[in-house]
Amino acid sequence: MLGEHSSKQYDNELEAIRSKVLLMGGIVETQFLDAMTCFRIGNPERADRVMREDDTVNQLEVSLDDACSHLIVRRQPTANDLRTIMATIKVITDLERVGDEATKIARVAKNLHKRGNPVVNHYEMVRGVANTATDMLHDALDAFARNDEKLALQLIAQDAIIDHEFRSIMRNLITFMMEDPRTISAALDTLWVAKAIERIGDHAKNIAEYVIYVVEGKDIRHTKTATPAISEELPE
Repeated sequence: MLGEHSSKQYDNELEAIRSKVLLMGGIVETQFLDAMTCFRIGNPERADRVMREDDTVNQLEVSLDDACSHLIVRRQPTANDLRTIMATIKVITDLERVGDEATKIARVAKNLHKRGNPVVNHYEMVRGVANTATDMLHDALDAFARNDEKLALQLIAQDAIIDHEFRSIMRNLITFMMEDPRTISAALDTLWVAKAIERIGDHAKNIAEYVIYVVEGKDIRHTKTATPAISEELPE
């Protein structure tokens, strides 16, 4: 009976942590969407809100890390339970970094519009990759919530699409800067935004890899799982 009671307590504590992680995920999703809206239309007040939310995300990271550490010490989980907690800690770290990247985008957008540089065409350049990264982040959180390894594998493959689009954006921006030096400042800002989006895709991919680690016990980081098949279909 004592063992059963202890197990239920552990399950409740772990579920409370996972719920907070998903809350944190919802905050960084909104940060990213708001940051991209700022890049598209300006709105310095919204950019400031995105940057303020970074403090909330940072506080959640600290409190969740502490909760996970205490859970390990008190319950001494083994096997899959320990994998789940360790993966959750890594997910927390990646979500905090997504918040950092969203904050960078908001800061660039605020400065860009403050200078009055035209950015409509530059926004169009990153819209596609931003949409892909948004979908990846949403699906990664969904896979984490449901321990869905199939969804996780599918979105891992999308990282190759983001990498390819980022390289294409970089080439186009370099061409703009060479042809018209007046575009250099805005083009560089757009490049920083594109790079931040690419990194958000990386963090979403990481979360998906942790889901597979929990479900299957396989660490597929730094492997070619799911990536080569889609890479071969990408245009040059």
